[in-house]
This record gives sequence, C-alpha cells and structure tokens, in this order.
Amino acid sequence: MEEQIQVKQGTKQDVQAVAYAVEQLLGFGVKQGLLEPLDCYDARNSLLELLRLDEPYSGEVEPTTTTKVVELLEPLLDYAAAFGIIADNNTTLRDLLDARIMGFLMPRQSQVASAFWKTAKLSSVTQATDAFYKQCIDSNYIRVDRIARNQYWLSPTDYGDLEITINLSKPEKDPKEIAMLKNVPQSDYPKCLLCIDNVGYPGRLNHPARQNLRVIPLKLDGDPWYFQYSPYVYYNEHSIIFDQEHRPMKMSMATFYRLFDFIDQFPHYFIGSNADLPIVGGSILNHDHFQGGRHRFAMEKAPVEHSFTHPEYPNVRLGIVKWPMSVIRISGHNKLLLLKLADTILNEWKAYSDPNHDIIAFTETEQADNPIPHNTVTPIARNNERNEYELDLVLRNNRTSDEHPDGIFHPHKELHHVKKENIGLIEVMGLAVLPGRLQDELALLEQVLTGELDFDEQITENPEHLLHKHCAWIRELLEAHGTAMQADAARQVLKAAVGDKFAAVLRDAGVYKCDEAGLKGFKAFLATLGFQ
Repeated sequence: MEEQIQVKQGTKQDVQAVAYAVEQLLGFGVKQGLLEPLDCYDARNSLLELLRLDEPYSGEVEPTTTTKVVELLEPLLDYAAAFGIIADNNTTLRDLLDARIMGFLMPRQSQVASAFWKTAKLSSVTQATDAFYKQCIDSNYIRVDRIARNQYWLSPTDYGDLEITINLSKPEKDPKEIAMLKNVPQSDYPKCLLCIDNVGYPGRLNHPARQNLRVIPLKLDGDPWYFQYSPYVYYNEHSIIFDQEHRPMKMSMATFYRLFDFIDQFPHYFIGSNADLPIVGGSILNHDHFQGGRHRFAMEKAPVEHSFTHPEYPNVRLGIVKWPMSVIRISGHNKLLLLKLADTILNEWKAYSDPNHDIIAFTETEQADNPIPHNTVTPIARNNERNEYELDLVLRNNRTSDEHPDGIFHPHKELHHVKKENIGLIEVMGLAVLPGRLQDELALLEQVLTGELDFDEQITENPEHLLHKHCAWIRELLEAHGTAMQADAARQVLKAAVGDKFAAVLRDAGVYKCDEAGLKGFKAFLATLGFQ
C-alpha cells in the first residue's frame, strides 16, 4: 500500500493540481479579507508542509469566482485522503483537516476582536456583526453547505406560523468512524465545547477542530464573556454567548442583568437562556451560556392576551402571551425596575407549588436542607418595537411521574414518533428542530397517502419498519385524507400535520394548559405576586 501511495505522490499531474488548488484558496482568502497579501507567504508554506508538497505552483493562476470556500477545500481534502495525509476518507477526518487548513488563512484572535470593536465604534455594531458573520462563513466555520441540506417550512397554527426544521446538517458517522471512536483516549481538555480553550484547538475524533474559530470578547455585568456564532446555525446569525469561566448554568437576577447588558451592546439581537435544570434545560448545563441572533421567532410575534397591573410597578406592562407554553411578558423603559420584577417572579416561581396542575416546587430528600428543585424559567430578552426592554419568562417544571417518566411537562409518549428530545430555548420560541430520520419517514408517509405504499401488516406488525412508530398517526391521516392524494397535496398535508404535532409538543411542555382551568391557575400564580 505504501508503494502505491508513493507512486501516486510522485505523479506530477496530481502535485500540480493540488498546488494550483492551494493558490486558488489563498486568492480566495485575500479576496474575502481573511488574510492580507503579505500573509500569503507564511500561509502558503504552512499548506505546502501540511500537504507534503516541495514547492508551490509556478504558473499563472486564474482568480476563483466562487464564494463557496467548500468548493476550494474539496480538492485539497480529496488529495489528502488519496495520498495518506489523513488515515481514512471519512467525514470526521476530513473535517479535522479542513479546519486546520482554514486555520492557516485566519487572522489572529486579537486582530479579529480589535477589528470588530473598531467597526462597532466607528460605524455600528450591526456592521461589526455583519462582517464577523461573513468571516465565519468564508472561513468554513459556519457550515453553510451542510445547513442548506436542512428541510425548513412554516406551519400555520393557532399560535402563529411555527417554524419547522428537519436537521440534516450534522453528518452521520459511518461504522468505521464509530469503531475508531471506541479507541480514542479520554481527555478533559477542553472541558466542553463552549470553553474559550476551543479557539484554535486542533480537535480529535470525538471533539471538533476549531482552528477556524474566532470569538469576540465582551463584558456582561462586569465579567468577561465571549460572543461567537454557532457552526450549525438554526436561524439567522445564530450566536452563542458564553462565560469565560467553566461553571454551571444558574438562573438568578445576574442572568437577567446579563441579558439586558447584552441587548444594550447588541440592540439588533435577541438573547435568551436555556433553563438551568435537566429535562427542561439545554444539552450543555455545565457551562453558563446564552443563545442570541437576529431573528424574530413566532413567540416574539405572539400577542399578549391577558394584561395585569401592580401598584409597585406602575410603568411596567405585564401579560400572559398567547402561546402554547406558559409565558409571562414584561416590558418597560426602566431596566432596574424590570430586573427587580424578573427576580421576584423567578424566586416566587422557584418556591411555588400548585398540585392541581402537577406543579410541585421541590422533592424532599434524606437531607432535609437540600431538596431537589423542579421550578425554573427560560428567559428571552429583546428590544421591542417601542424601544423598550422586553423580557419573556417561560415557566418550566422538570418533574417526572410514572405516567410520564420522561417529564410531566415534556413531549408525551404519543408524540415521541415526531419529537422526544428536550424542549430547549429554540423550540420554546417556536422553531422545531426535528430529527433527520423524519426525512425518510415523511417520504414513505407521502407514498401511503398517494396509494403507492400499502398500510398493511408489514408496517403494523414489524417494529423495525420505519413507519411502525407512526401507526396511530397514519390511521388518523388516512381517515382524514384517504389514499388517493396527489404527491404535492400529500406533502403539504404532512407538513401541516407535523406543525400540528409540534404545537402539541409545546402544549405538553406548558405548565399551565391553554384552557379555562390552566388560565385560572396561571392567574392564581400572578396573584401571589400582587398582580391583578
């Protein structure tokens, strides 16, 4: 095998082709502002060493017309796989290498931060985020080629147009990659995917490479935090704001202050936090962080349907939002007054029990002074159309029961065929991130509705069949629509039906249901705070 590789490496045509590709990539980097022409000497030599080339391309190089860096990376990655620079031609190893390649074209972290804040000061923070977002795309840190694979549509419901995505952007690992992972040594560095130590990290089989990651330092409530974009954006300018210290998420008044502090500095963005408890929280609870971006979710657009007043908060508006989850919206110009109110609501909710609605604040343990907490909130802050501070507080409870072992206020079992994962910040606001398996399953469901695929014992009796988990849903769809639909009509029916399922998921996650009894319970909680 080594002799074959050596022969291929000695092929002048192959070497010339990859050397040409290197020059095109460098030209792209200069054109897109990733590096200056003077930086090309160093970057070129680093790439030549990485790709085991003795010298650069010596002929004339046509300037590239593409704005998609992945098109320029592919020939370099193919060459690396063909000639043993990476051990196997799988997605994980290619990803590790492409981040390393792009790392040679990136400006230093301090340069990125300096340029961002200079633009923010001399022009606007909007122009600064525009430029930084473009840089993250040009450097292939934001994987736009993969994000484009996601399915996306709007689904009209009683709560507005919910956004539905089927997540196809993160590539599945093949069996060989999975086998390789079994032999990877465990490492505690970086401690998690959000730690600042990820900047420039070379990665490993079970941790992504981050040589092309750059972040923006900022202060929130006087403490050092960092701003970056998500590599797999689910919405426009999907950003992550994370604490410099690796410490667990904890909901408190400091959380609300940091949210308002951020929108003071980034007034064109919203910012929110996952809840700080399991089941109702996000996937990373061991590192305090927020998510933000330039996007209007359905929940933001939803109106307040019940308003309340309080003598101690004369200039603050408070209301219950028309939303399947239990949302308190407060707004006003007085930031300190809103902070005081948000903290009061949080502390009251943490200790609040309403057994008639399955809400219990604590479960007692053998240590009487250390009960298990169940109540918390998912907060989202923004500047509203009145140029006021606006804060949505979504009431959460993470209790389980024999009937609902995954969570009483979690998608119930009958909805797991569509969505069973935690309902985090993004879903709370009305954007469903659904598993990639649904792509194939919906395609088969479409065939059932058009009569191309029989709904028979091969589906109903075989747990391994892709549609078996959907049997109850299929019966409902067939009763309503039959088996003679046109393909386009069937597709639209399924999209609407998925939207209805997501609305049901959100209703399950709401602590107070959208009915008369739920509203009565919600008002009773607000009454304990003095709101009428």
